Amino acid sequence: MDVSWTVWALTIVGLSALIAVDFFIGRKPHDVSTKEAGIWTIVWIALAVLFGVGLMVAGESQASGEFFAGFITEKSLSVDNLFVFVLIMAKFSVPSHLQQRVLLIGVLIALVLRAIFIAAGAAVIANFSWVFYIFGAFLIYTAWKLIQEARAGEDEEDWEENRLLKKIETRFGVDDKYHGTKLFIQKNGKRIMTPLMVVMLAIGMTDVLFALDSIPAIFGLTQDPYIVFTANAFALMGLRQLYFLIGGLLKKLVHLSYGLSVILGFIGVKLVLHALHENGVHTPEISIPFSLSVIGGVLVITTITSLIASKKQAAAEAEEAAKAEVAEKAETAGPADEESKTLS
Repeated sequence: MDVSWTVWALTIVGLSALIAVDFFIGRKPHDVSTKEAGIWTIVWIALAVLFGVGLMVAGESQASGEFFAGFITEKSLSVDNLFVFVLIMAKFSVPSHLQQRVLLIGVLIALVLRAIFIAAGAAVIANFSWVFYIFGAFLIYTAWKLIQEARAGEDEEDWEENRLLKKIETRFGVDDKYHGTKLFIQKNGKRIMTPLMVVMLAIGMTDVLFALDSIPAIFGLTQDPYIVFTANAFALMGLRQLYFLIGGLLKKLVHLSYGLSVILGFIGVKLVLHALHENGVHTPEISIPFSLSVIGGVLVITTITSLIASKKQAAAEAEEAAKAEVAEKAETAGPADEESKTLS
């Protein structure tokens, strides 16, 4: 897709305006209701759909398909990332009314970082086609690792700060309580960070790790920097509202890791086949419509099986609780019956 600098400029201005709207919505700290989160989640998804349809109307059907495939993949990976956000929020005991501000800044940091990664990735791909082998191998390895962790039941119950974050905390100092939306305060004549600043840094650093698998994944679906950038931007926008909307559902998506591993593995294979094709080896090329159907199908199946498994688990836990309650009542009633017989 041949994109002029004018289109790039208009796109960036348009996305900046949407980000400004998002900032305006969340400028005042408050507890986000499910209704508010649901409405804005639908709005952001609708805007992404309109953008993709707009590409098709403009005669760029190939670019439209690539955008939707990339958007769905990046959105799925973003949902998985919300698990880590939940752990970080719990680790720092972030007040509920400040969580939206943390997420908003985190999304802005992610956009900037991914823009840099995309520019670097596009430059490398343009000059070194063999990098597709590396991207493909990395995605296949990541898929295998996700499956291993899921089978081992390695669900992270806590989140640990990395060394860089600990050094920053030691260098600047951190207060022991939140001060509204302030990031720095003066204490004993020294300027120190608030816990809110530390949380924002933690999410920003985590976004760097997230980009390591999401950027190669989308480059496996399209090598067009414009589509890569817009798909990432639309996937990240609305992530804040999605956090509050599906916060309770995250624990029910027990098979999400399996679904994402299949998607990443599929894209990894697609990248390797593309690299072989580029080097003159006659290999089948996986089309975008087929990729889109595979990604969508895997997510639908994963969601359905996750909800069924969660329902069965909840029923089993309820049954165990009921049995424990009956046993406790029987144990309590036993001594009482013995005492009654003795008195009689």
